[in-house]
Amino acid sequence: MNTSSPDLAVSDNADQNRFELRLNGDLVGILGYYDFERAPSPNPPVVDFMHTVIVEDFGHRGLAAVLVGGSLDLARSRGWRVRPVCTYVQRFLSSHENYRDVVVPLEPQRAEPQRKEPQRKEARRGHLQRKVPARKA
Repeated sequence: MNTSSPDLAVSDNADQNRFELRLNGDLVGILGYYDFERAPSPNPPVVDFMHTVIVEDFGHRGLAAVLVGGSLDLARSRGWRVRPVCTYVQRFLSSHENYRDVVVPLEPQRAEPQRKEPQRKEARRGHLQRKVPARKA
């Protein structure tokens, strides 16, 4: 593979619900998304960006940033709103404020209601004692 003048391209593989990053034609990264609001609506669809993966041999070269930026650009051009579930996408967005118009904040995680432990009826002196029948000798 010739990497002296890399050809990088981000495209949408809608059949697999993912954006793909190709380097000189080879697939080197994906960003999986989930569109759970497909029903027609007057509001723009909200799409969850779930997980970003770069092939291990191409890690630490800035390709994940290229993939996320290109995916956000495609989302913006389609009128999508993006919910950044992926922690890498969250970190990317924290330093790229130019994508704020596309982002829908994550809903705060709801704390599960605290379950109360069932109160045990313990035998206490003078309180809730069981009557034991007398034994016959």
